[in-house]
Amino acid sequence: MTNMQHESEALIKPDYHPKLTNSDLAPLKKQTWTSYNIFAFWMSDVHSVGGYVTAGSLFALGLNSWQVLVSLLIGIVIVQFFANMIAKPSQKTSTPFPVICRATFGVFGANIPAVIRGIIAVAWYGIQTYLASSAFIIIILKFWPEMTAYADVKQHSFLGLSYLGWLGFMLLWVLQAVVFWSGMNSIRKFIDWAGPAVYVVMFAMAVWLVYEAGWSNINMNLGGVKYDGMDVIPVMIGAIALVVSYFSGPVLNFGDFSRYGKSFEAVKFGNFLGLPVNFLAFSVLTVVCIAATLPIYGKLITDPVEMVGQLNNTFVVVLGCLTLMIATVGINIVANFVSPAFDFSNVSPNKISWRMGGMIAAVGSIFITPWNLFNNPQVIHYTIDVLGALIGPLFGILIADYYIVKKQKIEVDELYSINPHGKYWYQNGYNPKAIAALIPAAIIPILCVLLPQLHILANFSWFIGMFAGLIIYSLLSIKQRVKIKSLI
Repeated sequence: MTNMQHESEALIKPDYHPKLTNSDLAPLKKQTWTSYNIFAFWMSDVHSVGGYVTAGSLFALGLNSWQVLVSLLIGIVIVQFFANMIAKPSQKTSTPFPVICRATFGVFGANIPAVIRGIIAVAWYGIQTYLASSAFIIIILKFWPEMTAYADVKQHSFLGLSYLGWLGFMLLWVLQAVVFWSGMNSIRKFIDWAGPAVYVVMFAMAVWLVYEAGWSNINMNLGGVKYDGMDVIPVMIGAIALVVSYFSGPVLNFGDFSRYGKSFEAVKFGNFLGLPVNFLAFSVLTVVCIAATLPIYGKLITDPVEMVGQLNNTFVVVLGCLTLMIATVGINIVANFVSPAFDFSNVSPNKISWRMGGMIAAVGSIFITPWNLFNNPQVIHYTIDVLGALIGPLFGILIADYYIVKKQKIEVDELYSINPHGKYWYQNGYNPKAIAALIPAAIIPILCVLLPQLHILANFSWFIGMFAGLIIYSLLSIKQRVKIKSLI
């Protein structure tokens, strides 16, 4: 019994080709996740250093607190809508993201979106682990300040990371690997308690900060810019787009999790609880915590690691840092570990299991030295941002194919067939229409990222790419769409 079968056994039929099948990628015999499990998934995805900083960064746009909250809420409702759309095919077929991509890109062409998503996940897996490791360093230096020299890159370092930084990074790396190695059932159990636990501590932190600052000293009008009339609308629209872009990666491969849902209704209700409801509560706590830093420290602190590090209570510091570490483990596993595990396994199912695919991603996250990547904005700009610009077009093409072209009809057995006459074989296992749509749909958002002249559109690159992919693929597939319509 493999690691994935600990959650639900796979249904492998004799005619499934080994080049497309293993017990991790095959359809499930039984789907067991409830709305709470989906809710917990989104809690783990939202509660992170990155999520906190993203919410806090909206203040840099000059928005005040209520405008930030409105932008966050509208953005997350849009995320919920798209998450429901991408969840349905995987929930109905009980297959993961790269397998459902076979219906659109071809049984072998599915590796294009899978590898793109996998590489993005590897990079962010390393960066998130590195960011959380800074919380570990704070704890060590709080109790053993004499270790400060070993946290100094200039005095003691290897490959650009301090000795203490290496210790923190590898500690979190191993912790995440242990949870992942235990299988999908252990991951479900971990996120079931990790999300609520982080909430409890976040609420306690907010109470502590408000107590230290004094409620009367907290000013919720933090934007610093007073917009006239409707001038604030474009800024808020940009903030909304930023929220959607932040969640675009997890949304794209949400099928890796929705496949376990008992029903589509259970998944939708879990998405409602986990996105608008959960994110609103998280955002309120975030805004209150950030607002409290101004009277306490004399400046606005949007980085939770920096905020915790400046607290003068040792117990609160340790509790806060441990919470940040647990939160990062949660988001890293659900957003950046499970995804490449399926994606890389899909490349060669008969040789790479889900577990091996995940470990390939974990090892790769070390070799990219994420601390150097994160500390070099130009590198991120020209690599991760470019890859990220492909997420929108991929989403648009997948949605167009499933809802417009195929009218929500997928033959599951054909997803595992290399028969040249098979429904998803197309041309040598690749769908030329999907590839032809991806190229132009990706060029525009990539240009928005790279060209200074189009920088004003950078925040909207996901929407631009998504609609371009959807429209171009729909037009290229119009003959096929008409044919299917005539058969209904």
